Amino acid sequence: MIDTALLEKFNNQLTSDPASQAVKNAIAKVGINEASFNNSVMRKHTFAFSQETKKGEMTNQKASGRCWMFAALNTARIDTMKKLDAEDFEFSQNYTLFWDKLEKSNYFLDSILETATEPLDSRLVQHLLTDPIQDGGQWDMFAGLLNKYGAVPKSVMPETYHSSNTKVLNTLMTSKLREFAARLRELKENGSSNEEIAMEKERMLSWIYATLVKTLGEVPTTFTYAYHDTKGNYQAISEITPQNFFAEYVDWNLEKRISLIHAPTKDKPFGRAYTVKYLGTVKEAQPVRYINTPIKALKDAAIASIKNGEPVWFGCDVGKMSERKAGVMDTETYSYDLTLNEPIRLTKAQRLDYGDSLLTHAMVLVGVDLDENDQPINWKVENSWGEKVGKKGIFSMSDQWFDEYTYQVAVDTKYIEEKWLKALAEPIIELEPWDPMGALAKVL
Repeated sequence: MIDTALLEKFNNQLTSDPASQAVKNAIAKVGINEASFNNSVMRKHTFAFSQETKKGEMTNQKASGRCWMFAALNTARIDTMKKLDAEDFEFSQNYTLFWDKLEKSNYFLDSILETATEPLDSRLVQHLLTDPIQDGGQWDMFAGLLNKYGAVPKSVMPETYHSSNTKVLNTLMTSKLREFAARLRELKENGSSNEEIAMEKERMLSWIYATLVKTLGEVPTTFTYAYHDTKGNYQAISEITPQNFFAEYVDWNLEKRISLIHAPTKDKPFGRAYTVKYLGTVKEAQPVRYINTPIKALKDAAIASIKNGEPVWFGCDVGKMSERKAGVMDTETYSYDLTLNEPIRLTKAQRLDYGDSLLTHAMVLVGVDLDENDQPINWKVENSWGEKVGKKGIFSMSDQWFDEYTYQVAVDTKYIEEKWLKALAEPIIELEPWDPMGALAKVL
């Protein structure tokens, strides 16, 4: 029991320690992170890397959780820049946001119908209702969008207020989708025919579509794109569809781009493939799937890709031991053990099991600094928060930080050891919707 005597004991312990008094005053003035910042860590991050890929100008997701889209499109644009012979290029993240919102709405409504016999207060139904239209996603979800809708240059469908500021749009659409969910469950309960339910669902999707057009703009079916190549010559691509633009000017085989994850928990053996129930965007697309491997497999694949000039999409817990302004991600960024007297001792597996960490953000690996034994020291990271953070938007990530807080990379199968790819030939293990590996990258 916490009583007066115990509180007096705690206070005496604190006040008798001069160092704690000094730390208390520092934290009160500047906050825990500033007071705990380990300035010597900056010496480890010179932002010089022995292996680098080409990259475009920095992008900015602004007040939206579209990091996974920005990271995927920033990875894809390198191939587009080569094919166009252009110094720079940027895809429209608004275009993919439009289709993501529409497809997520459809996925949600279908999921509500599939679970209509579940009690309303069941964990599954409440999970579905929690955040049906949020901005976040994972690699395979975006691959489904690219396969179905392709991609367009940014000038073809530029940003709008609500593509860069999604909070109000998400709030309104979430309320409406919950209303639709209540209506669909009522129709099911009252014995309405499949035809009646399908017509009602179509009416709901029509409202979603109209709302997206009003807030994000009309999506192009064909377009013309004009630009200047590296020699300054005017070039124009006339009357092309988004699907054909992606096929011709990115030319990825999305079936061969696989996600490796590192989830060192007892319930997920390495060398097996996993998916997550009720996680997706395009309903008819291939389900989310990833292969769980040791962390070295993620690094080896990423290094091989970077050496071949191909940047790497990756997902991590960006808020842990990360200094945004300096652009440094390092396990020694903050000396909490000195300011708070004890370090946080959770292992990576424990952080996942006890809800202390999960994938929150997606970025792009565009370089790595290797030592004389070809082992990584620091990684060069392209973020999507504009040029006012890091070194003009570039972050430096220590290899130890990669170990602790990186959870996923997406690479071509040619960079993955065959022994891990064999997992795809075995039955894919289904994880519950609330499993930490079902977390979505969406940090602003």
